[in-house]
Amino acid sequence: MSQTERIEQSASAYAAAGVDVDANDRLIPRYRDLAFSATRAEQLGEVGAFSGLFELSGYDRPVLAASTDGVGTKVMLASLAGRLEGVGRDLVNHCINDILCVGAAPLFFLDYLAANELSEDDKVAVVSGVAAACRESGIALLGGETADMPDLYPAGHFDLAGTIVGVVERGREISGASIAAGDVVLGLPSNGLHTNGYSLARQVFGLRPEDGSWADRQARLGRFEPDLNETLADALLRPHVSYWPGLRGSLQSIKGIAHITGGGIAGNVERVLPDDVHVVLDSSCWPEPPIFELIRNRAGVSTAEMYRVFNMGLGMAIVVAAEDADAMVDEIDDATRIGEVLPGDSSVSSRVAIIRAGKAV
Repeated sequence: MSQTERIEQSASAYAAAGVDVDANDRLIPRYRDLAFSATRAEQLGEVGAFSGLFELSGYDRPVLAASTDGVGTKVMLASLAGRLEGVGRDLVNHCINDILCVGAAPLFFLDYLAANELSEDDKVAVVSGVAAACRESGIALLGGETADMPDLYPAGHFDLAGTIVGVVERGREISGASIAAGDVVLGLPSNGLHTNGYSLARQVFGLRPEDGSWADRQARLGRFEPDLNETLADALLRPHVSYWPGLRGSLQSIKGIAHITGGGIAGNVERVLPDDVHVVLDSSCWPEPPIFELIRNRAGVSTAEMYRVFNMGLGMAIVVAAEDADAMVDEIDDATRIGEVLPGDSSVSSRVAIIRAGKAV
């Protein structure tokens, strides 16, 4: 047997085990084209090397900020609906918002896609969403990895994760340390669930694998919901908002930023507060997308639990000095006053209280 025949036999055996090397080889130029669409001048070397290179310049004392995250079970709904590009955008925008909380400008991104029996076109769709979000925010898509894992994931399923690296000048980091009583909390709205709470949402709407056939679940997801004035797919798969474009010019006036992700509003706002203050937020000050009321009604979930699981329409909370608040509301698109910072109160169990009509939610 010739060496070529041995290689072909080996590749065939690997494909029979669930990993098609030839298919992965075909994907490389398609991925490369997507990466070339999201580049920066600081990139060195070629896409496809064992590691990506990025020259850091233009800072006197650069501090790197990094974050790694995933999209969670939202990917399962994206598969059902055949809308895979959106989760690529979700991933990048979520990670951008995380490093934005320390005032960092995003530089480059790397993605990791693990799957079983996901078609080449579907893989490209996911990565095209990653590339598009990087391109829109001026980030280099420096590289990534695709792994076929036939025994780890059910057929047709995948997971998606990514890492972002950004930079902030030393001394200009946003840490929340200077937050003091008398400061004002501003809010930026979300457009829905973003990337959190999907395990509960899938249960509520009968969209888990145990809730019926693929076709049945697909039909539920595509059904028009009068209470939403759109389909469940539209409401649940709207991509995560990136707040970088709206905030990048105002960072010097911000004392603290909380990205409202897993853990809800109180849990995330508390992460940026000094020990000697607490915050009162008025939930009537920001719009609540109707998807949250539909989940609450269908599942009978308490309001308190809703606020622990979901963002409830609040995507970012920003703390600024009282004298800067009016100017910041004018400067930042969609920003509204949502609360205030008060002196610490040892009698309360949480340093973040959320009220509506004067009562705790």
